[in-house]
Amino acid sequence: MKHPVDVHVGKRIRHRRWMSGTTQQQLAEKVGIKFQQIQKYETGMNRVSASRLWDIAKVLNVPVSFFFEGLDTQPPADGVNSDMPGDILTDKEALELLRSYYAIPENQRRRLFDLARVLSEAA
Repeated sequence: MKHPVDVHVGKRIRHRRWMSGTTQQQLAEKVGIKFQQIQKYETGMNRVSASRLWDIAKVLNVPVSFFFEGLDTQPPADGVNSDMPGDILTDKEALELLRSYYAIPENQRRRLFDLARVLSEAA
């Protein structure tokens, strides 16, 4: 049975790997394991050891704490943002949007952000 913490950490590994444009094979080679093991980590089937998580964090250029962010938060009970997926990190469209957003130069990105905020408030 998968432990919820292992599933969460696996999703965060997948999210960061995808955002950095790294394949499972590339990540596996850089940490010295087979890509199938990365697949098992990302699905939460296998628990990531502390030393392996340290290696993965170094390769993906994030602190180890990144993989635990959001773990203690609960979805809103009153249904706020009910049009959002339960776990935004599993929504491929949202991840593509994030990757595209951060590819935009910072000054233009700020203007796009402001526009999105105004449009969402008008909806």
